Amino acid sequence: MVLEFSKMNGAGNDFLLVDNRSKKVSLDRDQVTRHCDRQRGVGADGIILLVPSATGRGDWAWNFYNNDGSAAEMCGNGARCFARFVKKVTGESRDFTFETGAGVIEAAFQGDRVTVGLTKPTGLRLNEPVELSIGTQPIHSLNTGVPHAVLYVPDVSEVNVAALGREIRRHPHFAPKGTNINFAQILGPGHVRVRTYERGVEAETLACGTGVTATALISSKLYGFAAPVRIEVRGGDTLEVGFSANDDGFSDVRLTGPADFVFEGTVEL
Repeated sequence: MVLEFSKMNGAGNDFLLVDNRSKKVSLDRDQVTRHCDRQRGVGADGIILLVPSATGRGDWAWNFYNNDGSAAEMCGNGARCFARFVKKVTGESRDFTFETGAGVIEAAFQGDRVTVGLTKPTGLRLNEPVELSIGTQPIHSLNTGVPHAVLYVPDVSEVNVAALGREIRRHPHFAPKGTNINFAQILGPGHVRVRTYERGVEAETLACGTGVTATALISSKLYGFAAPVRIEVRGGDTLEVGFSANDDGFSDVRLTGPADFVFEGTVEL
């Protein structure tokens, strides 16, 4: 079977997008990892399949796979790419919604930039001491569709993200499922630089939308930042996180950034 795909990039996070409205495509773990392999395949942080909504709660739905073949509930940069892909292949001219493993996501468009309205964050925990190889560190956590931990550092360029990220991702404190980990550097009021080690990719990525969102919201709690918070990512882009803060946490959380088509192609499954 020949698989048609679009390669897309969201602030450095790259994905293979497939139109599976016919539901004829079924990917197993080996197929996902092979096509995402950067030496032996096309290369991507994940594969996203467009499928019909099964519940009617959204206009569309996705099946999302990390590049290790595992299913993912949510991905902020992937959501923006998916939204532009849906608009292109279906001819949608209006804003729309789509179902993910984390809930229903809203998508709105401003030219090539996309804003996705995310599900309500849960599980905010601040200043939890975690014993690491570099000593006990205060780590902050929030689930923005998937679990994220945030560690503030003086300079993200000095962090060994591969080693320390792997250590925190699998730390007993975050057992049994583990966590994504974001290393954050405050640049100024409402302005943060972030590097992220992603669970499922098991490496640093150039950007992580849900990680950017978690970092922005936690920064608003710790440093009093008002919305929108600007987050610089390793890929060179700046994303914006809008939100409303209240006693119950956060609502109306929105992530805005680029979503670009790179190329189209076909591969043998």
